[in-house]
Amino acid sequence: MLSRFMSGSIRNLEREYNCTVRLLDDSEYTCTIQRDAKGQYLFDLICHHLNLLEKDYFGIRYVDPDKQRHWLGFTKCIAKQMKSQPPFTMCLRVKFYPPDPAALKEEITRYLVFLQIKRDLYHGRLLCKTSDAAMLAAYILQAEVGDYDPGKHPEGYSSKFQFFPKHSEKLERRISDIHKTELIGQTPEESELNFLQKAQELETYGVDPHPCKDVSGNPAFLAFTPFGFTVLQGNRRVHFLKWDEVTKLKFEAKTFHIYANQKEDKKIILTYFAPTPEACKHLWKCGVENQAFYKLDKSSQVRTVSSSNLFFKGSRFRYSGRVAKEVMEQSAKIKREPPEIHRAGLVPSRSCPSITHGPRLTSVPRQRRRAVHISIMEGLESLRDSAHSTPVRSVSHGDSFMPRHRHHTTDAGEGGSSQRVISDEAYCPSDSVLPTPTAEHSLELAVARHPNGAPCSIEEEESEAGTPEGQVAEFGPDGRVLRLGRTRKSLPNKEVQELHKFILSVLRMFLVTMGLLFALLSLLIMLTESDLDIAFLRDIRKTPEFQQFHFEYFCPLRRWVACKFRWMGGFLIDK
Repeated sequence: MLSRFMSGSIRNLEREYNCTVRLLDDSEYTCTIQRDAKGQYLFDLICHHLNLLEKDYFGIRYVDPDKQRHWLGFTKCIAKQMKSQPPFTMCLRVKFYPPDPAALKEEITRYLVFLQIKRDLYHGRLLCKTSDAAMLAAYILQAEVGDYDPGKHPEGYSSKFQFFPKHSEKLERRISDIHKTELIGQTPEESELNFLQKAQELETYGVDPHPCKDVSGNPAFLAFTPFGFTVLQGNRRVHFLKWDEVTKLKFEAKTFHIYANQKEDKKIILTYFAPTPEACKHLWKCGVENQAFYKLDKSSQVRTVSSSNLFFKGSRFRYSGRVAKEVMEQSAKIKREPPEIHRAGLVPSRSCPSITHGPRLTSVPRQRRRAVHISIMEGLESLRDSAHSTPVRSVSHGDSFMPRHRHHTTDAGEGGSSQRVISDEAYCPSDSVLPTPTAEHSLELAVARHPNGAPCSIEEEESEAGTPEGQVAEFGPDGRVLRLGRTRKSLPNKEVQELHKFILSVLRMFLVTMGLLFALLSLLIMLTESDLDIAFLRDIRKTPEFQQFHFEYFCPLRRWVACKFRWMGGFLIDK
């Protein structure tokens, strides 16, 4: 009896697994779900936990063992999408940025979008002039600490915050001046709304950059925004195509193509090269989803898209979900009391340390403070945020897709249109100079480095902090590790996947060939055996070539086949 109970309990445990989702305020939501649960089930659990109704703008992101980021598919089984072993760790992020954040119906939705854009600003994805950056940072300061109070806010209090990847003392003074004089009396809700309206005016609003190279080998970042497709090089936007102008997105291996029709029927094709085929496919899927969400009027207009011109080759993908216009119409029907918002002012944040959290390095053990300080002064390169969509694989400087930056940023010419807070040289959306620890063990990881000398990213630490690479841990009922087992290397898995793709391509070709042969045979039977008196059939029957084929080849073949059938019938009857 006991053995039956134990075996049943083990089977139930095997059908369930734990899943942890990091939210935008850096808190964590952990739940137990069935092994066959789909992504929509987990997403609905999170939205219910957040009391969120305008949920179509958000998505769940995860990182595979190859450090490539993906959006969780809501119509597919979670376990089949994750290439790693449970428990799984994911992140809730804004997937589709609202074209007009001020038009959002509920304050809880605006607050979550505010957290996402604040994260974008901190990780260098939101480019802006120095004057705009100072205003955005002042709005954040007002939302978090309220009105300026000389008794609570000593000289240099704005330096307790890390708003950008890099900034100077002059910019900090400008932020403090705006906070002291221009924002007095604004509530957190008003400051957050003003922040969103200011951010929405910037060219890089909603940018989720994908690193690529153009045909000349120059680094570039491709992104999809609420308004269209964007290409960024250096610290400026070099291409922008509205969604109405984009006609097709296509990829093959590492090559990504954008087809567009501009004014006066001018057709253009832009070609870029992604770091890996997986990154290129992810880029293509993001483009297909964004184009469907922002361009179409109804979700019923969504069609399955192929990455190739031939239907039996390439990847096929279909966006599942409502489009932007439907979301706005549905939001207008929301009628409920505004839910209570628990702002993260008192919660330690990985993304943006707050003045209410104390000095940045107070939680760092004394023996490690000097190492962290030196890392900050030298400038940690390429610390990527969990909202960033590109692979976080560490590469050498020679073949890196992200150019190195100077550590200091000049403040000359604040009003100049080309002045950028993040860098004077090149756009680097993942550049960050400050690790954002949550506990002492996280701080050890913050200064850890790869064997080639490059620092680990935040997301790498999150994905690798569980079990050693290539091992799977089995846990007992009390949470203790029973044993560690080796998992297969990723290389054989890739080879198996390539073999499966090849077999599927061969099968598609075979099915297409058989279909064509069947169509030709049907036409031949129609010509020779049917009595259909159709003009084009009658004309074909009268040609001498068809009559010669009919009497010299088809009739003997038909008699031979009929003879074989009669013989087989007689053989079966005799038995």
